[in-house]
Amino acid sequence: MTCASCAARIEKKLNKVDGVQASVNYATERAHVTAPSTLTIDDLIAVVRKAGYDASEPVPDAPEVDHAHQG
Repeated sequence: MTCASCAARIEKKLNKVDGVQASVNYATERAHVTAPSTLTIDDLIAVVRKAGYDASEPVPDAPEVDHAHQG
């Protein structure tokens, strides 16, 4: 994504899929998507790629480690 219009286009394409509710944040380059269980993440990524953009499944943040309390 290179601009807010790109984010809006991706959001529009995702929201055209039956049962999908998507919100795309240009600043964070992330999308929050609610979809029926009949759709996979790969299905949703395919929608984004068909629109001309790339997408990937988010990687969970690593848990924080409290180094001060380790033995």
